[in-house]
Amino acid sequence: MPAHALPHTSDTSSAVPDDSSSLSAHLAHWAQHTPGRPAFTFAEYPASGLRARQRTLTWHRADVRTRAVAARLTEAVAPGERVALLCGQGLDYVVGFLAALTCGAVAVPLFTPDLPGHADRLAGILADSRPTAVLTNSADADTVSAFLAAHGLRPRLIVTDLVPDDRAAGPRVPAPDGQATAYLQYSSGSTRSPTAVEISHANVVANARQALTAYGADERPPTMVGWLPLYHDMGLVLSVAAPVVRGLRSVVMDPLAFLRRPARWLRLLSDFPNALSAAPNFAYDYCATVISDEDKAGLRLDRVAVLVNGSEPVRPETADRFHAAFAGQGLPAEVHCPSYGLAEATVFVSAHRPGQPLRRYSLDRETLAAGRAVPVSPDDPAAVLLAACGEPVGQTIRIVDPVTTAVLPQGEVGEIWVQGPNIGRGYQDRGPRTRETFQARLRHEPGHWLRTGDLGTVLDGQLLVTGRRKDLIIVDGRNHYPQDVEGTAQAAHRAIRPDRLAAFAVPAGQLPAGRDPDGATDTRAAIAAESVVIVAEHVRGLPAPARNPEAVAAAVRAAVSARHGLRVDEVLLVPPGCVPRTSSGKISRTLTRARYLDGSYERPERGTA
Repeated sequence: MPAHALPHTSDTSSAVPDDSSSLSAHLAHWAQHTPGRPAFTFAEYPASGLRARQRTLTWHRADVRTRAVAARLTEAVAPGERVALLCGQGLDYVVGFLAALTCGAVAVPLFTPDLPGHADRLAGILADSRPTAVLTNSADADTVSAFLAAHGLRPRLIVTDLVPDDRAAGPRVPAPDGQATAYLQYSSGSTRSPTAVEISHANVVANARQALTAYGADERPPTMVGWLPLYHDMGLVLSVAAPVVRGLRSVVMDPLAFLRRPARWLRLLSDFPNALSAAPNFAYDYCATVISDEDKAGLRLDRVAVLVNGSEPVRPETADRFHAAFAGQGLPAEVHCPSYGLAEATVFVSAHRPGQPLRRYSLDRETLAAGRAVPVSPDDPAAVLLAACGEPVGQTIRIVDPVTTAVLPQGEVGEIWVQGPNIGRGYQDRGPRTRETFQARLRHEPGHWLRTGDLGTVLDGQLLVTGRRKDLIIVDGRNHYPQDVEGTAQAAHRAIRPDRLAAFAVPAGQLPAGRDPDGATDTRAAIAAESVVIVAEHVRGLPAPARNPEAVAAAVRAAVSARHGLRVDEVLLVPPGCVPRTSSGKISRTLTRARYLDGSYERPERGTA
């Protein structure tokens, strides 16, 4: 085995039933053997406080509701046809998803039309997926119906909470074929062309087992506590699939309820023993910054088992800040689990194991950009700090030269390739791209491999994710990781909102729409070759003099030049909410760059000095 390679680790989980490759069979099992045990709880916040109103389905009730809705669906869709889920976070979403899988349809987990900034994306996905039916609930039915009509879409609309229980009275349908497509997972990125990964029934069961084993659920069954959207791959697997596979309790809250009062999430972590939860970098930083001492009172975080961080790359300082903020409430230091995954692999690929100190690495910035991971002192001004994402479970990882497809030795940076039973079937209706991404071949190893598009390396048997290939900023033949440049930029001036900025390159010849190449009246006309642009939101509530765009631009340019040896050609300072994010809350560099190029950021607040 190459020195750098992460080994294949057998999945030793003992999920019941062992031989099942569908969530439907697992749901039926728990309904039969543990009918009165709580399965899914939705924590709803009708007021502005921290106290939740909880509604719970036992495994028996979850099974009855799923079978009832599945029976209703069979009247509207044939096996293999698509069923889109357009309802808010909650029990109806869980039931609708499981019902679609149970009746042999292909679920399309989506969101309601009123999700801010994503109406166009929703319309694009519906046009791409062509659902025969749409599942919603009473609360969202009018909004969904109006949206479908406005876009000329005419699927059958089924309101799940109005389907009576007696529809479940018929015989139980056979479990679907494990190799058939269970659902389409659309990537959370905001792009003009929606892309769906086909996830089979066997894929999602395998990945749920892999994740549960990695996070210690075999030895200590957790309670899943989550606010991540159920239309997002990590939210769906950790809050729905994993609980069904292992018979665990899942407690779900709405993402907006978290954003309005993040202490609500920590209150749920405190209330439910052995909690396992997940969030991206920004959520941990957000909690550490805004949760007051008053809201911390009464929290008991000593029983938290696992906190997954699925950002790419994971910042160790985020875990440090979060732990420092809540150590007084008993939060153990060893619960942070940096993890790596992607929709093409269902979600989970590798993770740091709970109960172990965080594995952190300080790497030289220059050599990392050149493709090698060379450790340096954490105090070195040229150090890039990364948290390791551990090892895979039930999968095999290789670090590969993306051009030659040769496996690289330990410490060299290349593309992460993955092989395992959780790898999706491919992209819907995109044969050439499926073959390129899902059926890659290594020079000297058998089988098909998934090309992730992510860059990383292996040190001491640990996977370190360094960034996305497509996001690399390449100027004068040198590579720069955008998240590294963004970190320097946001620290350069207090007017920049943390984690609300995007750095990207504009290659020669790709000029913003409507720009005169001679550009006498546009300062950006001076940008002639490979250019670096930073679009950053300013902090809310700052008076205009404190966020002078020319002053901000000057500070950012000086800091990035000193630390990275990189010239920033333009810094745009824009109001809060102008830097687009994906539906999972991450900054979308792709869409920010597209908006820059089409002239959407032509506004007074820009630093072009």
